[in-house]
Amino acid sequence: MSFHVIIPARFESTRLPGKPLAKIGERTMIEHVCQKAMESGAKSVMVATDHKKIIDCVEAAGFKAVMTSSEHASGSDRIYEACEILGSSDDDIIVNVQGDEPFIPSENILQVAGLIKKHNANMATLCCPIDDFQEAENPNAVKVIFDKNHKAIYFSRSTIPFVREYSEKSKFSLGNHFRHIGIYAYTKSFLSQFVSWPESQLEKSEKLEQLRVIENGESIYLDVLKSVPPAGIDTQQDLDNANQYYAKIRDKRGN
Repeated sequence: MSFHVIIPARFESTRLPGKPLAKIGERTMIEHVCQKAMESGAKSVMVATDHKKIIDCVEAAGFKAVMTSSEHASGSDRIYEACEILGSSDDDIIVNVQGDEPFIPSENILQVAGLIKKHNANMATLCCPIDDFQEAENPNAVKVIFDKNHKAIYFSRSTIPFVREYSEKSKFSLGNHFRHIGIYAYTKSFLSQFVSWPESQLEKSEKLEQLRVIENGESIYLDVLKSVPPAGIDTQQDLDNANQYYAKIRDKRGN
């Protein structure tokens, strides 16, 4: 199966400025993401950024990058500009791998691309079960609910679904709480449609770009992860945790 990975990497971040260039071990975060993307078997891997420092870092590490506008409202908007610059075909499958997911298993990238083929879908993403109360209530952990056909019903920073009657033991034993993993696949033609829609009201409220798709009546297919990665990096504490995690896995490998 042929697909392309584009990694949106914005330099400015409210909670962690210059996040893509933050070090995890001896390499920057964006280098780790690029390496994982390369291991997925993608036909091409490209970083779409708005800052020369990121371009220089990516190219020095042997990967490819393209300069895009600093005015984009979402990562998907940035990816579409990159597709236009690169001359992508309408039927190309584009996988959006977030630039702050340095430990995402490469098989997850292949998995989400496969959903486009499996369902003849326009857009797809992934999720994993939640079994921890604190994670369910953490607004940085995006939750998702979906129907029996694995089409997304809603994404939220709030805890969904709400369990009206529960005990502390049973709160997450129902198997219906899932954390959204910020990786997307779409056809280039659908991406063109997505960016033509104005930012939606739900998107503005939750600060979640995927809600623009649901509000416009289109479907997002989901699958449960085959390999669950650590949460993405949004804060300095997340970065500290990432370095601790990386040190552990590096020690296990004997590197």
